[in-house]
Amino acid sequence: MNKTLIYLLFSCLLIACSDGSVSYYLDATNGNDSNSGTTSNDAWQSLEKLNGVVLNPGDRVLLKRGDIFNGELEISAQGTPDRRIYVEAYGEGDMKPCIVGHDTSMYAARIYNSDYVTFRDIEIINTGKQPVPSRSGLKIESTDYGVSHNIVVDNVTVRDVNGSLVKEKGGGCGIYVVNGGKEKVSVFDSLTIENCHILRCTRNAMIWSAYSSREDWHPSTHTLIRGNLIEEVPGDGIVPIGCDSTVIEYNVMRNCPELLPETEAAAGIWPWSCDNTLIQFNEVSDHKAPWDAQGFDSDWNCTGTVIQYNYSHNNYGGLVLVCNSGESPASFNIGNVGTQVRYNISINDGIRPGPTRSGMFSPIIHVAGPVKDTHISRNILHVNKKPAADIDRTMMTLDSWGGYSDSTFVSENVFYTPEESRFNLTESTNNFFSENYYLGKFKALPDDDKVRLVSDVYLNKIVAADEAGFGGLAQLMDTVEVAGAKGVFINKEAIETFFEQLSEATREE
Repeated sequence: MNKTLIYLLFSCLLIACSDGSVSYYLDATNGNDSNSGTTSNDAWQSLEKLNGVVLNPGDRVLLKRGDIFNGELEISAQGTPDRRIYVEAYGEGDMKPCIVGHDTSMYAARIYNSDYVTFRDIEIINTGKQPVPSRSGLKIESTDYGVSHNIVVDNVTVRDVNGSLVKEKGGGCGIYVVNGGKEKVSVFDSLTIENCHILRCTRNAMIWSAYSSREDWHPSTHTLIRGNLIEEVPGDGIVPIGCDSTVIEYNVMRNCPELLPETEAAAGIWPWSCDNTLIQFNEVSDHKAPWDAQGFDSDWNCTGTVIQYNYSHNNYGGLVLVCNSGESPASFNIGNVGTQVRYNISINDGIRPGPTRSGMFSPIIHVAGPVKDTHISRNILHVNKKPAADIDRTMMTLDSWGGYSDSTFVSENVFYTPEESRFNLTESTNNFFSENYYLGKFKALPDDDKVRLVSDVYLNKIVAADEAGFGGLAQLMDTVEVAGAKGVFINKEAIETFFEQLSEATREE
């Protein structure tokens, strides 16, 4: 090598290292813990070598692609907005480096009390010999820390986590987000979880543990959950708790196994003790929980939830649950106020084959408890023939959970059913139905100021194309890649245009 080339290489190295950042390499096959760890040819072998390493802004932790690292990866680091800290893969090939927790590990990887950290392109497995309550794959935690800023989890696979199937025993999940503490209020700001694949995790895919009582409510802010694929998870899919202004979009949950005990309730995507949650452009199917099992839910202790442009199909429960516990003290529970459910499509939901704790029960829309000011508008609820005679055929149920709903506005929805359905409003108050389409057979209709019993547009464009709804309604949706698979999402312009066509045709009639 000539002197000029040596000089150029040395100059590039000086420029690359001028910010003082360090890269730490881990190679489980050819590394050695006695090495320096700072080049790929001098890599460490074990995760334990990272213990005690202080990561500074701009530093990187690099795990070799295709290698298996046994143990627990602990990251606690403070990057800056312009000099993030990265934990990621290096080397050739497509296989992610894989972290496999010990038999007794409560998590295989943890990001703890950190700022401006990106964790990406890594696989995580945490399977013990026996299921353990509260076991997770990746734990993201802020405890007695203050505000944890801008953590990003991207393109991470979390699979085969065997927690408990029972929520009250602690459950278990693929990704577990925890914030709190006794000494210092601790929350997340701008946490992002995107492009991840969560597979065969029990009980849940992604759930929070956070401040939930309104007496001591300190929300995490601006959380973004986007583009994740959840498969073979029997319980809850995505459940933010104690958050404000969360966006959950372009996620897919599917192929949920029927594993939960008969005491358990679960649903696809829903907030609890959150304000201003936006749930849009998601797909949830094949949920089989013994109770609930809706695609989407606006749960109690929440205000301002918006559920829009989502696709729900083939779930044991219906499209959506909106609920509030009237049995919870007002000091803890602000209620459920101002939920909006609009421009969603439900096909072949409400197919629970057996009894729940309340008998045969699987309405397409379930409003439970003293919910207030709920707006349900411009949704398409395409119910198919049920596979058995005793399956619930209710379109909407508004029932009690320590009280009844008040001020529910139901407008311009398409209710399609080939079999006799009904609306069960029980003792709910101030229900306002307006300009809905009731296409098919109904025992009785709610008082609707502009009831619509016929729609040639819907019958000719949707039902004629495919009575089951999937083929006809496909024209309102797009197929998009999500974490290496295909997701089906509603096209915003297409569904809005379709409802305008329905309205225009009705006016002409």
